[in-house]
Amino acid sequence: MTPTLVREHLPHAGPALRIDRGARARDWSEIQERMLVPLYEAVYERLGVGSGTRLLGLGCGSGLALLMAASRGAVLTGVEARAPERLALARQRLTPEASGTRAEGGTRAGGGTRLVNGSPGDAADTEQPPYNLVTAFEPIGCLAGDSEGLGELLAAAIPMAERGAPVVLVGWGPPERCATSSVVRVATRLADPLRAAGIWRPALRDDLEEVAQRAGLRPDGSGRVACPFGYAGVDSALKGLLSTGLFDAAISATDRAQVDKEVTEALHPYRRADGTVWMPNVFRYLIARVP
Repeated sequence: MTPTLVREHLPHAGPALRIDRGARARDWSEIQERMLVPLYEAVYERLGVGSGTRLLGLGCGSGLALLMAASRGAVLTGVEARAPERLALARQRLTPEASGTRAEGGTRAGGGTRLVNGSPGDAADTEQPPYNLVTAFEPIGCLAGDSEGLGELLAAAIPMAERGAPVVLVGWGPPERCATSSVVRVATRLADPLRAAGIWRPALRDDLEEVAQRAGLRPDGSGRVACPFGYAGVDSALKGLLSTGLFDAAISATDRAQVDKEVTEALHPYRRADGTVWMPNVFRYLIARVP
């Protein structure tokens, strides 16, 4: 869910959480991030991503979507401001030869990949042509207010893209087609109901179009992609789901043991006879154009 599913949302009140952010980033990279691979593939295929693509990835996380675009020959810039531990893993994946060099501060490695710890504005480079594809693969429509940060990213990124360039926005599908939504609702039940951040809400049909409209973008097509969440077992599912940050408010309001217990119970309908966990989900993407 991140950033693969949503950004890492931390609670705004309550006791401070003791989080091993390095371990959480590894759980995200090794378990959760891959869940949206079918979505990345569908978008790249539809838009013909290849050697002529100059891609700006917003909230790039640990870089799996960028890695897939790089395999198609795209020139990449990824920006990530919320999770530097994930970005460090993206550098290991995409710019291993630049470890410890200026590439960590934003220099383009090998002429093909640039990773920036900051906002889109921090990635501005007047010596490079404008981007002809912008992606925001972190799905909205899961937490109340989760589109607000996306609007800020788009406002900074759109001036860096050429006219007519596609901008890809992603959202959760209807709750009845997203098994994981029943598990995420555990976080809402356990967290302080008066807290604004961290409250689950169902995705609405026009969420993506509203974000595009506010950003001054012109919708130009959409699609739905099945992205089941599959885990080797309950322990793997717990690590993957908690790596998203969606359950931080619940942990702060109760404790980790209580959250683990109730999430495990919520996962029970999706456990298979062999112990694996399988949750069907559908995600929607919108292609909008820069005016």
